[in-house]
Amino acid sequence: MTRIARAVALFLVLLWAPTHAHAQADYAREKRWADEITPAILVGDPVYLTLKSGRKFLAIYAPNASASAGVIVVHGIGVHPDWGPVNPIRSQLSEQGYATLSVQMPVLAAEARGDQYAPLFPEATERLAVAVEFLRGKGLKKIAIVSHSFGSRMTNYFLNHTGGARIDAWVAIGLPGEFTDPATFKAPVLDLYGEKDLPAVLDPAAQRAAAIRGIRGSGQLQVAGADHFFAGMESELVHRVKQFLDSRLKR
Repeated sequence: MTRIARAVALFLVLLWAPTHAHAQADYAREKRWADEITPAILVGDPVYLTLKSGRKFLAIYAPNASASAGVIVVHGIGVHPDWGPVNPIRSQLSEQGYATLSVQMPVLAAEARGDQYAPLFPEATERLAVAVEFLRGKGLKKIAIVSHSFGSRMTNYFLNHTGGARIDAWVAIGLPGEFTDPATFKAPVLDLYGEKDLPAVLDPAAQRAAAIRGIRGSGQLQVAGADHFFAGMESELVHRVKQFLDSRLKR
């Protein structure tokens, strides 16, 4: 091997090393999250759903006896199904007429970047498909997804690769970047974000609005004063989410 060839080979190894190092989900970290949060759950109960491989993953199920619709709640990058704005969404919606299922998505090490998560998207898709079937098994006629931040990227991938999987509505909160292949979406979408959101969310807002303009029942909403996490505005966040879901699921 020539000196130039060796240099090229070394460059390629270094280029791909980070992605390959993080190609598998950090299941030990998931377990630590589960051990930490399950004893403190106040609304709903932990359930463990199973992938085709036999691996189990945590979800938090909060039923509602009068619910005819279920909501799958998807957290952001590297966290857990009761984190940040996910907690008020799943808890308050379950108290306001919906059954909710907040799902643990695959995570990497704490220092991992978003661009290193791509190899985990197929497993994220399988988890969401299993979540849909879980709620269908509870007799719920309509299913929506409410996702936050990077969880919206995972949900976008899921919808692209499952033909919508019989989803009846999607609320994408603080989606970084643009929608990918929106022509595959079969259900109305609400692109919801804060006035003080991250630049990665704010800058492409016009492109996202244009992408879903042709999807019947879809729309975009910027919430005045809200940041990426809707800190201090959780009730407003839930109100906006419920308003959209009611209009699309309770017809």
